Order: sequence, then C-alpha cells, then structure tokens
Amino acid sequence: MLQPYASQPGQTRGRLHPEAISTFRSPFQRDRDRIIHSSAFRRLKHKTQVFVEHEGDYYRTRLTHSIEVAQVARTIAGALGLNEGLAEAVALAHDLGHPPFGHTGEDALAELMAPYGGFDHNAQAIRIVTKLEKHYADFDGLNLTWESLEGIAKHNGPLIGPNADEGVGTLEARAKGPGMDELPYALREFNDRFDLELHTFASAEAQVAAIADDVAYNHHDLHDGLRAGLFTTDDLCELPLTGPAYGEVDKLYPGLDPNRRDHEALRRVFGVMVEDVIAIATNRLDSARPESAQDIRDMDRTIIRFSKPLYQNIKTIKQFLFERMYRAPSVMKERARVTEMIKALFPLFMAQPDLLPVEWREDVEGANSDEALARIVLDYVAGMTDRFAIREHERLCR
Repeated sequence: MLQPYASQPGQTRGRLHPEAISTFRSPFQRDRDRIIHSSAFRRLKHKTQVFVEHEGDYYRTRLTHSIEVAQVARTIAGALGLNEGLAEAVALAHDLGHPPFGHTGEDALAELMAPYGGFDHNAQAIRIVTKLEKHYADFDGLNLTWESLEGIAKHNGPLIGPNADEGVGTLEARAKGPGMDELPYALREFNDRFDLELHTFASAEAQVAAIADDVAYNHHDLHDGLRAGLFTTDDLCELPLTGPAYGEVDKLYPGLDPNRRDHEALRRVFGVMVEDVIAIATNRLDSARPESAQDIRDMDRTIIRFSKPLYQNIKTIKQFLFERMYRAPSVMKERARVTEMIKALFPLFMAQPDLLPVEWREDVEGANSDEALARIVLDYVAGMTDRFAIREHERLCR
C-alpha cells in the first residue's frame, strides 16, 4: 500500500538500543504508542498554545494542538501513500520540548541558556525522548527509531549545510546555521551518538507533520481568537481564504447562527489548506519520481509544501494573527507576566539547587560546572506545566 518513496517499516535504520520487533505493531506504530504514553506528552495538557492554560477551558493547549496536527498528518500521509504511523509519531512528538507558556517561555529560556549551550524546543524534544523519560529498564528515553528521531529534529528542514535555509514552506521559526557548533547542545550531544544527518531534509512523512502543524495552528488560532474577542468575523471576511469561505457559507446557509457560521467557514479554510498540500505534493512527486525515502532526503528542497498562491494567502492570515492575536495587548501583558516568572525561577534554582525535588539531587551532585548545573535546571524548568510554574513562582518567589 505504501509508495516506494515512503518510509518502509522493514527498512528502518533501527534504534540506538536494539530491541526485538513487536508482534502486532510496526516500528513506527510502536514509536507513536511510546510517545502517547510518555510523561512529557501528558504534560502538554497543561502547556500553553497561545493562551495560558488556565485562561479558558475551550482554548487549545499543546496537547489538543498536537492531536489536531496528528489528525492532519494522518490524512495527508494516507492520501499520498506515505507511512501514516511515522507521520503520526512525528506529529505527536513535535512539541514535546515546549516549556511552560509556549513560545514566550522558549524565548525566556533561550536568553537564560545563551551562555550554556542554548535552548530550542525541537532540540529539547530530542533530549526528552532520548534521555529525560526514565521508565524503561534497558535504556533512558523512549528508544525511538532513527526515522522518528530524524523527523523530530529536522521536520522543518536541514539544520546545517547549504540547504539549511530551505524550509518546508511552513511559517515555523527554526534553528539553522552553517555548522554543528551553532546548534543547541541537546541536539549536538545526541547527534554525536546517533547521526541524524542534519544536513539533509527529513522523510516525506516528517515533512507532512511539519506542514500539518501549519494547517492546524492557522485553523485553530482563528477559532480561539474569535472566542477570545480579539477580532470579529467581519475582520475575517476581509482576509483571503477566510473571506470567500464566509461568503460560501452565507450563500448556502443564510441566517445561520454565529457559532455554526464560524465553524462552517473555518472548516472550509481547513479543507482548502489540506487539499492544496495533497494536490501540490502529488504533482511534485509525480514530476520528481523519487524511488526511495532516501531520494526525498537528498533533494535540494522539500517535496511537501503549499502552492505559492496559497502560501502567500496564509502569510497574510499569519500576519493578521500576529498583529491582532499574538501581539494583542492582553496577550502581551500575560507574556510579560510569565516571562518574569521564568526569569525568576531559573536563577533561583541555579543559586539554590537544593530547592529542586529530591529525585533531581543526584544529578545536581554530579554537576561539575555552572554549565552542567544550568542544563539540569533547564530540564526541570522546561518540563514544568503552566500551572505548576505559576504555583512554584508563588511559593518560592513571593
């Protein structure tokens, strides 16, 4: 059922720690299941997408976002004859490394960690699935396949080398640079043990997960922004994609109640994005005629991307969301508040590591430098949920 350029389960490059093959699941399905059962995945329930977790029960969290990304990735992968299990595994894991308070928390920790090797949520996701999850008797981490780890690390494109600027046509910022020295230490350290070929593109399945991320958050951020009252349907009627969608709904269902009208319009926007990706990828694959998953990796640009017209329309919507939602006064006020929390907690634990939980003390005792201690503190703070970080700040900093 899989196309020749799909990631074939029987041809996986394996795991860092060899294991017997599962009787009923492919290696990539097994990866997916381990991710779902991980502690880090559960914690996404209480981590910010845009709005801080406690601000409302209807807003997306990192967990619901990851589930939506996985659904989109399965749909696209299935339509293209790719490996759905691998696409789903990468999609579910792509945000495991996010700290509390979303990109705001990431920006704060990146600044704090600048002297100690840097911080990036994709690199932290690799650290989580290869080291910080400690449940299995035979190894630290989840011992995922090479293909899943590669997808987590570089689903947005190569991280080093001449193609490091050639992303997947998504709008997600990503770490890139001409050499390994510029990458966050968490990624460099693991790559020394299990080379993820950071100079090449990822598999088609990982590229699908990356573009599914764009589809999901552009769709649900419009929903959440409307619910928060940061903009109105009249505003959306002035934008590309959303305007025609509302026009179609009004023609088919005149007088529809506002909530149903919003849902009908935005699900049409969702459908347009997914169908565009599938159509463009199908044409590009038919033209390129790759014969293996490696052929996808060795290309000079991504194979899974939006059409140019749709990409420009999505950029317009993204700019609208940036101005009206991500930088709205109420959101910026909350961003400032939670940034202060992170910037208070991190130096406090650096100065008084005995405040860390007992199970972290052994690691602290083994730290022989400020850099080593900072990385331990980072792992602890980055693993916090929104509400736990708020609670710890109230307990320790007031």
